[in-house]
Amino acid sequence: MTGDGGAGVLTTAPGPADPFVHPALFYGDPGEYLAGTVPFVRAALAADEPVAVAVPGENLRLIQDELGADGAAVRFLDMREAGRNPGRIIPGVLRAFADGRPPGRRVRIVGEPVWAGRSPAEYPACAQHEALINAAFRGREVTILCPYDTARLDERALADAHATHPVVIPAGSGAERASAVYDPEGVVARYNVPPGPAPGAGPDVLGVAFDAESLSAARHLATAHGARLGLSGAGLENLALITAELTTNSVIHGGGTGALTVWPEGGHVLCEVRDKGRFTDPLAGRRPAARDQRGGRGLLLVNLVADLVRIHTGPEGTTIRCYLGR
Repeated sequence: MTGDGGAGVLTTAPGPADPFVHPALFYGDPGEYLAGTVPFVRAALAADEPVAVAVPGENLRLIQDELGADGAAVRFLDMREAGRNPGRIIPGVLRAFADGRPPGRRVRIVGEPVWAGRSPAEYPACAQHEALINAAFRGREVTILCPYDTARLDERALADAHATHPVVIPAGSGAERASAVYDPEGVVARYNVPPGPAPGAGPDVLGVAFDAESLSAARHLATAHGARLGLSGAGLENLALITAELTTNSVIHGGGTGALTVWPEGGHVLCEVRDKGRFTDPLAGRRPAARDQRGGRGLLLVNLVADLVRIHTGPEGTTIRCYLGR
């Protein structure tokens, strides 16, 4: 699976004059939250710099209320919706905003992808996302401030924040300092773990092998099974798209064959594709497609429509598991 997005080397260490800035802001209560985020936004407005705030809805309202009329010049996004799938935050939120601004001015973004209540399935994708931001924006005139709630997040999330951000701002201090444990590559590798086995045979489980000749049949089987599991409308269309893109990618880049499984889990329908390919580019599916780009959009499309995408890749092959709400 090297073809989606192109092969590449993960380079996250900032250069000596790298203009990209990525601090983690630690806060313990709403006062510390506003003291760290609002001056950041006001400084952007004073410098006539484009600024966006993408945080969970309850924190979004705090910032909006504090900014008052000044908020009219700010792009606000509820991260619980826009960033439900961490895999779409870079292309669909951060790059979507930064790439649409005129060149020559720094872009500032408050982005809060990790909040209390993220599920155990979601969190590893969140940590990898925070690590990959450093590679996605290296060399760009962008500052992304990432708040972390010290009162509600567990120790693992707070430790990972130090490892994924080159600069940290301790709670209540307002003073930036270099992280002593910055290691984004280590975080990406640590969370590159199998998502757990798919269920075996059962009335609610569809499991099929596919190759080039059976791609269409696999897609139709998956869509029909998704409908039986309660998907309809856009959710069913998204399952058809996910199945088509992932199985096609397996045939082209993953050894020509693969295994497709669809099953229910809680309030979601899960779609998993396994093959013998291997991703060599950690940012595959996280780059916005260029207007003149032909192909290479499959995993990007999957990230944009799924509620969650988990990927494990290694010498034995690749597993991609997607979650769709029903």
